Amino acid sequence: METISAESYMEGLYKEDEVLERVKADIRDRNMPEISIAPGYGRLLTMLVGMIGATRVLEIGALGGYSGICLARGLKEGGKLISLELKEEFADVAKRNVSEAGLGGYVEYRIGEALHHLEQLRAEGARFDFFFIDADKVNYPNYLEYAIQLANPGAVIAGDNTLMRGKVVDDNQTKASVQAMRKFNSLIATDPRLESTILPAYDGLALARVK
Repeated sequence: METISAESYMEGLYKEDEVLERVKADIRDRNMPEISIAPGYGRLLTMLVGMIGATRVLEIGALGGYSGICLARGLKEGGKLISLELKEEFADVAKRNVSEAGLGGYVEYRIGEALHHLEQLRAEGARFDFFFIDADKVNYPNYLEYAIQLANPGAVIAGDNTLMRGKVVDDNQTKASVQAMRKFNSLIATDPRLESTILPAYDGLALARVK
């Protein structure tokens, strides 16, 4: 008898999301990295954005728009999602997929190095209620610090891939990206400006609330 994972069992309880499945298929057909957030965590993003009544959301890493749709679904009328994406071709795919999902009016894309845009947002005095970090792993600790500085009181920060497919718990893994993720996880757990938890399902998701 085949054993299914806990994640597969849980996903089987939910009706397939046709919009998000089309996004995944689009990403696959374009030979883009198939690294969108897990469906269960996508639902969690939508819930959290809605639960805290976020009106300003910042996403670091757009890829094909999967997470952008999940985040935008939680926004109320008049809310705004700013999405930072390094590659223009990825941002174009994300923008089209988000628009086809009927959520294009909520999202603004900024193309280029995320650290540049984060510094620019800080200079502008921008503030956000919710952050989703899902980009290059080496800069996760830097992205976390910017998120804290750009946060409204009580803002929520979510960071995906905190397990890096088990690499963070393997002492033989010493690449810069793995070491950066270990540092990010440690900061999430110990920074006195945050209250947090890290969920170990799928590939790991860190959640923190800025005090």
